[in-house]
Amino acid sequence: MTEEILISLSSQETRVAVVEQGLLQEILIERTHTRGVLGNIYKGRVTRVMPGMQSAFIDVGLPRAAFVHVSDILDTHPLISSDERSVGLRSATDVPTIQALLREGQTLTVQVMKEPIKSKGARLSTNISLASRFLVYMPGTPHIGISQRIEVEDERQRLRQIVEDLSPDESDRTDGFIIRTAAESIRSGEIEKDASLLKSLWQSIDTKAAPLTSPALVYEDLPLHLRVMRDLINRRTGRIATDSRTIYEKLGPLLEDVLPEKLSCLELTQAGTPLFDRHDIEDQISKALDKTVLLKSGGSLVIEQTEAMTTIDVNTGAYVGRKDLEETIYRTNLEAAAAIPRQLRLRNIGGIVILDFIDMVNEEHKRQVLRILEKGQLQDGAKYRTSEISELGLVEMTRKRTRESLSDMLREPCPYCKGDGWVKTPETVCLEIFREIRKTANNFREHKCLIMASQVVVDRLLEEEALCIKELAKGLQTEILYQVEATYSQQHFDIVLV
Repeated sequence: MTEEILISLSSQETRVAVVEQGLLQEILIERTHTRGVLGNIYKGRVTRVMPGMQSAFIDVGLPRAAFVHVSDILDTHPLISSDERSVGLRSATDVPTIQALLREGQTLTVQVMKEPIKSKGARLSTNISLASRFLVYMPGTPHIGISQRIEVEDERQRLRQIVEDLSPDESDRTDGFIIRTAAESIRSGEIEKDASLLKSLWQSIDTKAAPLTSPALVYEDLPLHLRVMRDLINRRTGRIATDSRTIYEKLGPLLEDVLPEKLSCLELTQAGTPLFDRHDIEDQISKALDKTVLLKSGGSLVIEQTEAMTTIDVNTGAYVGRKDLEETIYRTNLEAAAAIPRQLRLRNIGGIVILDFIDMVNEEHKRQVLRILEKGQLQDGAKYRTSEISELGLVEMTRKRTRESLSDMLREPCPYCKGDGWVKTPETVCLEIFREIRKTANNFREHKCLIMASQVVVDRLLEEEALCIKELAKGLQTEILYQVEATYSQQHFDIVLV
């Protein structure tokens, strides 16, 4: 199946949509005033070392202090020998402590590995990596890796040999590469050209960093529309459409130089209807913010994002099946397993994810559902770890999180419920008002009582609670007045002496 990449540019933001058969698979958003920092390289200064967490805070010039964990330092630190780097540290006792590696006031070159998310600062690493179309270059880390999506063993060996030939003497190798999926079937000359460009880029970054005073930005990653060409365009890309002449004129020469076979896919759309509206992208983005996802069969997914994890509950809904209960459950779970990876990618949900499938008895059905789930994950660029289906029908999985989810980017907590998703009922609020008045009863002996609340609460006080109000006023020997405050939430009220 072919993919379409749609790029929309405005003065406030750039948006990129990946579409397959009319369905939105991924949405990337970069706003002009809040550009992401993922991939940026900084010269930072250690402001605090925390032995209890084996981490350190680094000032790199961002609004919130970034942090680095000891595991993100080891590969490049001079205390770690080349032998240890190549075979890996054997046990926890071999790992140096953070205070042995860093000290307050120390300067070091770091790269952002994870965007600031909510109250957490950016996560950093001293293991610098620079990505191109075919390779990821790792200066100071003598390791060669190959994308697991390249499955043919002969091709893997060919690509490994090309990269190993860049440094024939393994004992002198100081840098490493990861061979990306896009390198499959690419000629050796193209890969060698990529490696040369990445090495030159690192040399210029290293030279630039030396005289700078920390904190300072040393290297800023490519803007979104150029990262698309590097990270998203692949063999399945059949169309690249943009509504911006600026982007069209920038991508054209780059595609001609790097991916000439995709130049014919690039097109500039200038019709009256906005690009995203024409492909129903705006509506699909709105639906991606809903917690309920309807399946074609009539079943549904209920997606709940929390601070610690995301849970996805699978329901049969209106689907009643044709044969028996087990078959109905199996078909619903199969459809859910196919839909879940797309939803995780589209919503950019990361961290721990718990999938609550409907309980199945047949072991083969369980295996098939898991296979469909893992097959869908192959279309996603993020890393997954997935467990087997438990006896309770649960699947535990993780998806690597590097930036905010779509929900966190486009929404903020409700000012009324403070993100809880619930508000107290009018009846509950009225009872709280009564308790508050009784608690301060002595204050009302010589004053009138004014209740300031929302319209729905005042209406209940005047209607359902009218008798209670009358008895309360009689008991306090005072008069109770009401005032509707349009700006108050349903659960907000004030009691004032008049």
